[in-house]
Amino acid sequence: MNNVGDVMTPNPVTVSVNTSVTKVRSILRDESFRCVPVVSGKHLEGTITRGDMMRISATKSNIEARGIMEHPKVITTPEVDINEIGKQIINADIIQAPVVKSEDDMTVVGMISVADILENLVDREVKPKKRNVGESTTRNVVTCNYDDPLSKVWDKMDDTGYSGLPVLKKKKMIGMITRKDIINSGHVRLSKEVGVKKPTKVESVMKTPPVAITEDKDIKEAAKLMVKYNIGRLPVVDHPVHIKKEPERVREAELVGIITREDVLGSYIN
Repeated sequence: MNNVGDVMTPNPVTVSVNTSVTKVRSILRDESFRCVPVVSGKHLEGTITRGDMMRISATKSNIEARGIMEHPKVITTPEVDINEIGKQIINADIIQAPVVKSEDDMTVVGMISVADILENLVDREVKPKKRNVGESTTRNVVTCNYDDPLSKVWDKMDDTGYSGLPVLKKKKMIGMITRKDIINSGHVRLSKEVGVKKPTKVESVMKTPPVAITEDKDIKEAAKLMVKYNIGRLPVVDHPVHIKKEPERVREAELVGIITREDVLGSYIN
Protein backbone atom coordinates (compact mmCIF):
# COMPACT_ATOMS: atom_id res chain seq x y z
CA MET A 1 0.00 0.00 0.00
CA ASN A 2 1.27 3.45 -0.90
CA ASN A 3 0.25 6.35 1.30
CA VAL A 4 -0.08 10.06 0.63
CA GLY A 5 3.13 10.68 2.57
CA ASP A 6 5.06 8.48 0.14
CA VAL A 7 3.87 10.37 -2.94
CA MET A 8 3.13 13.96 -1.91
CA THR A 9 5.31 16.99 -2.61
CA PRO A 10 6.61 17.89 0.87
CA ASN A 11 7.10 21.41 2.24
CA PRO A 12 5.13 23.16 -0.53
CA VAL A 13 5.35 26.86 -1.30
CA THR A 14 2.60 28.65 0.62
CA VAL A 15 1.32 32.22 0.84
CA SER A 16 0.06 34.00 3.91
CA VAL A 17 -3.48 35.30 4.21
CA ASN A 18 -2.25 38.88 3.76
CA THR A 19 -0.15 38.24 0.63
CA SER A 20 -1.28 40.46 -2.26
CA VAL A 21 -2.99 38.74 -5.20
CA THR A 22 -0.35 40.33 -7.44
CA LYS A 23 2.29 38.32 -5.59
CA VAL A 24 0.15 35.18 -5.71
CA ARG A 25 -0.26 35.61 -9.47
CA SER A 26 3.49 35.87 -9.96
CA ILE A 27 4.08 32.73 -7.87
CA LEU A 28 1.55 30.74 -9.90
CA ARG A 29 3.06 32.04 -13.14
CA ASP A 30 6.77 31.84 -12.35
CA GLU A 31 6.70 28.52 -10.50
CA SER A 32 4.12 26.85 -12.80
CA PHE A 33 1.96 25.92 -9.81
CA ARG A 34 -1.70 25.05 -10.30
CA CYS A 35 -2.63 25.74 -6.69
CA VAL A 36 -1.04 27.26 -3.60
CA PRO A 37 -2.12 26.79 0.02
CA VAL A 38 -2.96 29.91 2.01
CA VAL A 39 -1.76 29.82 5.60
CA SER A 40 -1.80 31.77 8.82
CA GLY A 41 1.56 30.89 10.34
CA LYS A 42 1.68 27.28 9.12
CA HIS A 43 -2.01 26.64 9.72
CA LEU A 44 -4.03 25.91 6.57
CA GLU A 45 -6.69 28.54 5.89
CA GLY A 46 -7.53 27.95 2.22
CA THR A 47 -6.20 27.52 -1.31
CA ILE A 48 -5.89 29.66 -4.44
CA THR A 49 -5.87 28.11 -7.94
CA ARG A 50 -5.08 29.39 -11.41
CA GLY A 51 -8.81 29.53 -12.03
CA ASP A 52 -9.27 31.84 -9.04
CA MET A 53 -6.61 34.15 -10.45
CA MET A 54 -8.26 34.28 -13.89
CA ARG A 55 -11.31 35.84 -12.29
CA ILE A 56 -9.34 38.69 -10.72
CA SER A 57 -9.09 41.89 -12.73
CA ALA A 58 -6.22 44.35 -12.58
CA THR A 59 -8.47 46.83 -10.79
CA LYS A 60 -8.74 44.39 -7.88
CA SER A 61 -5.06 43.55 -7.66
CA ASN A 62 -4.67 45.36 -4.33
CA ILE A 63 -6.72 42.77 -2.43
CA GLU A 64 -5.12 40.09 -0.27
CA ALA A 65 -5.09 36.32 -0.56
CA ARG A 66 -7.72 36.01 2.17
CA GLY A 67 -10.11 37.87 -0.15
CA ILE A 68 -10.07 35.27 -2.93
CA MET A 69 -9.03 32.01 -1.26
CA GLU A 70 -11.46 29.12 -1.08
CA HIS A 71 -11.86 26.36 1.49
CA PRO A 72 -10.26 23.20 0.06
CA LYS A 73 -12.78 20.59 -1.13
CA VAL A 74 -10.41 17.85 -0.01
CA ILE A 75 -7.86 17.89 2.81
CA THR A 76 -5.82 14.80 3.59
CA THR A 77 -3.15 13.50 5.94
CA PRO A 78 0.05 11.56 5.14
CA GLU A 79 -1.21 8.12 6.23
CA VAL A 80 -4.20 7.99 3.82
CA ASP A 81 -3.98 5.43 0.99
CA ILE A 82 -3.34 7.05 -2.41
CA ASN A 83 -6.21 5.14 -4.03
CA GLU A 84 -8.63 6.55 -1.48
CA ILE A 85 -7.40 10.12 -1.85
CA GLY A 86 -7.38 9.69 -5.62
CA LYS A 87 -11.09 8.82 -5.54
CA GLN A 88 -11.81 11.82 -3.31
CA ILE A 89 -9.94 14.18 -5.63
CA ILE A 90 -11.74 12.87 -8.72
CA ASN A 91 -15.16 13.01 -7.04
CA ALA A 92 -14.49 16.60 -5.94
CA ASP A 93 -13.47 17.52 -9.50
CA ILE A 94 -10.13 19.02 -8.43
CA ILE A 95 -6.54 18.27 -9.38
CA GLN A 96 -4.73 18.42 -6.03
CA ALA A 97 -5.26 18.68 -2.31
CA PRO A 98 -3.29 20.06 0.66
CA VAL A 99 -1.79 17.60 3.12
CA VAL A 100 -1.85 18.51 6.81
CA LYS A 101 -0.03 16.90 9.72
CA SER A 102 -3.15 15.34 11.28
CA GLU A 103 -6.89 15.85 11.72
CA ASP A 104 -6.10 17.80 14.87
CA ASP A 105 -3.09 19.69 13.52
CA MET A 106 -3.72 21.73 10.36
CA THR A 107 -0.04 22.46 9.73
CA VAL A 108 0.59 22.15 5.98
CA VAL A 109 3.17 19.44 5.27
CA GLY A 110 2.62 18.77 1.58
CA MET A 111 0.48 18.78 -1.55
CA ILE A 112 -0.83 15.70 -3.35
CA SER A 113 -1.94 15.89 -6.98
CA VAL A 114 -3.48 13.70 -9.66
CA ALA A 115 -0.10 13.91 -11.41
CA ASP A 116 1.72 12.61 -8.30
CA ILE A 117 -0.62 9.64 -7.96
CA LEU A 118 -0.55 8.81 -11.67
CA GLU A 119 3.24 8.92 -11.79
CA ASN A 120 3.38 6.53 -8.84
CA LEU A 121 1.01 4.09 -10.57
CA VAL A 122 3.06 4.24 -13.78
CA ASP A 123 6.34 3.71 -11.91
CA ARG A 124 4.88 0.68 -10.12
CA GLU A 125 3.49 -0.65 -13.41
CA VAL A 126 0.01 -1.01 -11.93
CA LYS A 127 -2.51 -2.35 -14.46
CA PRO A 128 -5.49 -0.06 -15.13
CA LYS A 129 -9.01 -1.47 -14.76
CA LYS A 130 -9.98 0.07 -18.09
CA ARG A 131 -7.58 -0.87 -20.84
CA ASN A 132 -8.54 1.28 -23.83
CA VAL A 133 -8.26 5.06 -24.30
CA GLY A 134 -11.59 5.12 -26.12
CA GLU A 135 -13.38 3.86 -22.98
CA SER A 136 -12.40 6.97 -21.04
CA THR A 137 -12.55 9.59 -23.80
CA THR A 138 -14.87 12.60 -23.54
CA ARG A 139 -16.47 13.04 -26.96
CA ASN A 140 -18.25 16.39 -26.80
CA VAL A 141 -15.20 18.63 -26.64
CA VAL A 142 -15.11 22.37 -26.06
CA THR A 143 -12.66 23.82 -28.59
CA CYS A 144 -11.35 27.15 -29.84
CA ASN A 145 -10.02 28.42 -33.15
CA TYR A 146 -6.44 29.42 -33.87
CA ASP A 147 -7.51 33.00 -34.65
CA ASP A 148 -9.74 33.53 -31.60
CA PRO A 149 -8.67 36.39 -29.32
CA LEU A 150 -7.25 35.16 -26.02
CA SER A 151 -9.91 37.06 -24.10
CA LYS A 152 -12.59 34.89 -25.75
CA VAL A 153 -10.77 31.70 -24.77
CA TRP A 154 -10.23 33.04 -21.25
CA ASP A 155 -13.97 33.58 -20.89
CA LYS A 156 -14.72 30.15 -22.36
CA MET A 157 -12.42 28.47 -19.83
CA ASP A 158 -13.99 30.48 -17.03
CA ASP A 159 -17.52 29.54 -18.16
CA THR A 160 -16.84 25.83 -18.68
CA GLY A 161 -14.24 25.18 -15.98
CA TYR A 162 -11.92 23.49 -18.50
CA SER A 163 -8.26 24.38 -18.07
CA GLY A 164 -7.16 23.38 -21.56
CA LEU A 165 -8.77 23.43 -25.00
CA PRO A 166 -7.86 21.88 -28.36
CA VAL A 167 -7.17 24.46 -31.08
CA LEU A 168 -8.76 24.01 -34.51
CA LYS A 169 -7.89 25.36 -37.95
CA LYS A 170 -10.14 24.48 -40.87
CA LYS A 171 -11.80 21.86 -38.64
CA LYS A 172 -8.46 20.13 -37.98
CA MET A 173 -6.86 19.97 -34.53
CA ILE A 174 -3.47 21.70 -34.70
CA GLY A 175 -2.62 22.61 -31.11
CA MET A 176 -3.58 22.95 -27.46
CA ILE A 177 -3.94 26.02 -25.28
CA THR A 178 -4.08 25.89 -21.49
CA ARG A 179 -4.88 28.15 -18.61
CA LYS A 180 -1.17 28.12 -17.79
CA ASP A 181 -0.32 29.38 -21.29
CA ILE A 182 -2.74 32.27 -20.88
CA ILE A 183 -1.53 33.27 -17.43
CA ASN A 184 2.09 33.09 -18.56
CA SER A 185 1.40 35.23 -21.63
CA GLY A 186 -0.04 38.14 -19.63
CA HIS A 187 -1.87 39.29 -22.76
CA VAL A 188 -5.44 38.54 -21.74
CA ARG A 189 -5.53 40.98 -18.86
CA LEU A 190 -4.11 43.71 -21.11
CA SER A 191 -6.49 43.15 -23.98
CA LYS A 192 -9.55 42.98 -21.71
CA GLU A 193 -8.79 45.87 -19.42
CA VAL A 194 -6.46 48.28 -21.16
CA GLY A 195 -8.11 48.12 -24.56
CA VAL A 196 -5.34 46.87 -26.83
CA LYS A 197 -6.39 47.61 -30.44
CA LYS A 198 -5.08 44.32 -31.79
CA PRO A 199 -5.88 41.61 -29.26
CA THR A 200 -3.50 38.67 -29.01
CA LYS A 201 -4.68 35.58 -30.88
CA VAL A 202 -4.59 31.97 -29.76
CA GLU A 203 -2.02 31.02 -32.40
CA SER A 204 0.65 33.17 -30.74
CA VAL A 205 0.30 31.39 -27.39
CA MET A 206 -0.86 27.82 -28.12
CA LYS A 207 1.39 24.76 -27.93
CA THR A 208 2.01 23.17 -31.31
CA PRO A 209 2.55 20.51 -32.50
CA PRO A 210 0.62 18.85 -29.66
CA VAL A 211 1.16 15.43 -28.13
CA ALA A 212 -1.86 13.32 -29.12
CA ILE A 213 -3.14 9.75 -28.96
CA THR A 214 -5.62 7.56 -30.83
CA GLU A 215 -8.54 5.87 -29.09
CA ASP A 216 -7.32 2.33 -29.79
CA LYS A 217 -4.20 2.83 -27.64
CA ASP A 218 -3.79 1.35 -24.16
CA ILE A 219 -4.57 3.54 -21.14
CA LYS A 220 -1.05 2.84 -19.89
CA GLU A 221 0.35 4.59 -22.96
CA ALA A 222 -1.77 7.67 -22.25
CA ALA A 223 -0.55 7.64 -18.64
CA LYS A 224 3.08 7.38 -19.69
CA LEU A 225 2.72 10.28 -22.15
CA MET A 226 1.16 12.47 -19.46
CA VAL A 227 3.95 11.66 -17.02
CA LYS A 228 6.69 12.09 -19.65
CA TYR A 229 5.48 15.49 -20.86
CA ASN A 230 3.82 16.63 -17.59
CA ILE A 231 0.56 17.42 -19.36
CA GLY A 232 -2.96 17.26 -17.96
CA ARG A 233 -4.87 16.28 -21.10
CA LEU A 234 -4.37 14.56 -24.42
CA PRO A 235 -6.41 15.16 -27.56
CA VAL A 236 -7.76 11.86 -28.85
CA VAL A 237 -7.52 11.92 -32.63
CA ASP A 238 -8.09 10.09 -35.88
CA HIS A 239 -5.99 10.23 -39.06
CA PRO A 240 -3.08 11.99 -37.36
CA VAL A 241 -0.25 13.51 -39.41
CA HIS A 242 2.73 12.72 -37.21
CA ILE A 243 5.95 14.68 -36.86
CA LYS A 244 8.70 12.36 -38.15
CA LYS A 245 11.29 13.33 -35.53
CA GLU A 246 8.68 13.35 -32.74
CA PRO A 247 6.11 10.65 -33.55
CA GLU A 248 4.15 11.32 -30.36
CA ARG A 249 3.26 14.77 -31.72
CA VAL A 250 0.93 15.54 -34.61
CA ARG A 251 0.94 18.34 -37.17
CA GLU A 252 -2.82 18.03 -37.62
CA ALA A 253 -5.57 15.47 -37.03
CA GLU A 254 -9.30 14.95 -36.83
CA LEU A 255 -10.40 15.53 -33.26
CA VAL A 256 -12.32 12.62 -31.72
CA GLY A 257 -12.32 13.71 -28.08
CA ILE A 258 -10.09 14.42 -25.14
CA ILE A 259 -8.77 12.39 -22.21
CA THR A 260 -7.59 14.08 -19.02
CA ARG A 261 -5.27 13.00 -16.23
CA GLU A 262 -8.35 12.61 -14.06
CA ASP A 263 -9.91 10.27 -16.66
CA VAL A 264 -6.74 8.18 -16.79
CA LEU A 265 -6.46 8.04 -12.98
CA GLY A 266 -10.10 6.98 -12.83
CA SER A 267 -9.29 4.15 -15.22
CA TYR A 268 -6.84 2.84 -12.62
CA ILE A 269 -8.72 3.28 -9.37
CA ASN A 270 -12.47 3.38 -10.10
